[in-house]
Amino acid sequence: MSDNLARVLTTEPLRPDFTERSGADERRHIEVVSPSTHTRPRVVYALSAVACVGAVIVAQLLLSVGISQGAYEISALRASQVELGRTADSVSEDLIRVSSPQSLAANAEALGMVSNSTPAYLRLSDGAVLGAPTSASGGAAGAASLVPNSLLTGVPLVTQLPAGGQGTSVASGAPAAGTAPAAVTVADGLPSPTTR
Repeated sequence: MSDNLARVLTTEPLRPDFTERSGADERRHIEVVSPSTHTRPRVVYALSAVACVGAVIVAQLLLSVGISQGAYEISALRASQVELGRTADSVSEDLIRVSSPQSLAANAEALGMVSNSTPAYLRLSDGAVLGAPTSASGGAAGAASLVPNSLLTGVPLVTQLPAGGQGTSVASGAPAAGTAPAAVTVADGLPSPTTR
């Protein structure tokens, strides 16, 4: 039966007649649809647009204030960095001045040390003494050979009290001149002091 239905369908013309189509258009009704009674008020759209513009302006103002605050902080930090750099330079100059050979010699002399003009050296590989060890004289022969440093004028020596007047001087902790030095023990062939 499906074979018969297929033959019937194929025998009919594939193109419809145009006259029938024009008749179908006359039967069709087109009606105008009336608008719905529920309309959205235009005031709501206007208020939402104004609120959005206001929010954008407030956000822009807050961002501007935040950025300007960051700029002030950066400026203050740069000024602080410059001041700290100057302080570091001043302190390093003071350190260089105090660690100069003239300052070290003056502080050693203030502590009671004397320089030896004929030093002797100890070779550690075989324990041999090079040079003729002699005791140093109490004169200032070592300081006289140094070039004077004009930057050291006004720099206090180690034995002098600081400007605040508190604390003790380093020389007060040194042993008196009349006492004998502590005995040095020899361990493994090298002299070494006894420590705790």
